[in-house]
Amino acid sequence: MHTSVVTSAWVRGWVVSRGAADPVVRPWGFTVDVGQVTHATRHVLTADDEATVRKVAAEVAAPTVWLKVFAEPEDVVAWVGPDWRIDEPGWLMRTRLRRTPAPEVPEGYTLKRWTRGGVTRLLVVAADGSFAARGQIAPTGETAVVDQIETAPGHRRKGLGRLVMHTLHNAALEQGATTGVLGGTPDGRALYESLGWQVQAPLVSLFHAPASGRCGRA
Repeated sequence: MHTSVVTSAWVRGWVVSRGAADPVVRPWGFTVDVGQVTHATRHVLTADDEATVRKVAAEVAAPTVWLKVFAEPEDVVAWVGPDWRIDEPGWLMRTRLRRTPAPEVPEGYTLKRWTRGGVTRLLVVAADGSFAARGQIAPTGETAVVDQIETAPGHRRKGLGRLVMHTLHNAALEQGATTGVLGGTPDGRALYESLGWQVQAPLVSLFHAPASGRCGRA
């Protein structure tokens, strides 16, 4: 599957997952209005050549604007210039969804699940009701985007991430999806790869912040 096809699927599912505006198709990719204080708009480039990246970065430069580029980080940083700051490393990943028995919920934890607007969300809470892990998945036809997978530091290495991922895979299959797509982070890549996910392309996230600090992850 070509990277541009996977990117398109990721954008379509991400906006459903996050409740963002419908993506606007551009000659070089997509523009999405997100509507957050530190993340007003994001531009997702399907083009990965230097001339296009430089041109788009110059045209859309403004505070609270983010860029997503699928190219090697060192190249992208050189192309966009010093007013764009790179976030943590990332990867566009995909997998063929297969139904598997979800692991048992570890003792002392409770798995909660609900679906709204087609998006299935999971919450794992500890015995005292505090947050332990979460995740969500947004099917859009044959593809489904896994999003916001997180395990609290004090609850890691207990199988909660695997529990969440298996449960989300099965939820997407129930809705007719056959392919999973996600934007992976360093914290999650090992888990995803252990479940059969493959890296499609590097994913470089940048925010426009001339002479200022980071404004938060997107």
